[in-house]
Amino acid sequence: MRFVSRFPRWVIWLLGSLIALAYVLFILQVVLHFSMPWRAMYGDVPEPDGYQVRGIDISHYQKHIDWADLREASLQDHPVRFVIIKATEGCAIFDQTFNDNYHKARQYGFVRGAYHFYIPGSDAGRQADFFMSQAHLQPGDLPPVLDVEKSGGLSPAELQEGVRTWLQQVGNHYGVKPIIYTNYAFKMKYLNTPEFDAYPFWIAHYYKDQLEYQGDWVMWQYTDCGHVKGIQGDVDCNVFNGGLNDLIQLCITEEQYPVN
Repeated sequence: MRFVSRFPRWVIWLLGSLIALAYVLFILQVVLHFSMPWRAMYGDVPEPDGYQVRGIDISHYQKHIDWADLREASLQDHPVRFVIIKATEGCAIFDQTFNDNYHKARQYGFVRGAYHFYIPGSDAGRQADFFMSQAHLQPGDLPPVLDVEKSGGLSPAELQEGVRTWLQQVGNHYGVKPIIYTNYAFKMKYLNTPEFDAYPFWIAHYYKDQLEYQGDWVMWQYTDCGHVKGIQGDVDCNVFNGGLNDLIQLCITEEQYPVN
């Protein structure tokens, strides 16, 4: 007590406050690190081993892309081979960066693809028509992708009815089975039937060394916090379940959808 009394009360209060603040910040840092993985920095993202074919998916969120730099980019020492680009959402939302990104992806030598973000409860036939009116896929492109990750409060049967309509309509148009993109939990709850298992699946499941989904899949989106040369900020990163020849064989052919 004699030692403490040598200091003014305000000094003691200030030191106590600083110690308390430091403790709170430390606790907050620990909580953020363990309970909010979406805030992880690139160095914290597990890079899957054993996959040589890597790719990214992009939209207007990536803003300006330096395609010359992206052509030289790599993920775990493997070059970026494919780029899948958002084209449409619902019945009327067009991604304003799609046309430029779609053109540049082929110009710079990437295998390219296009996806539609599905809005449950909105007319599935109109959504399919809107996608086809904007995404003029060509031979050598990946099959069209349906991004379905929201239920909109619908039952599995109701959601499946609309998804089925989109897949059939777009698949008939391009002459190829579309790819279904969804996350692991959503797949198991809403799309885990033999009917949908007949389609190629692109599964999102983050911060795992290995994909836990046991069914057949063609792509795995393993993070939404990746960094690659040519893109500022975060980007979704993916692996392809096969070699480069397998990726090319998955693409649309002249026989399936000839160019007019």
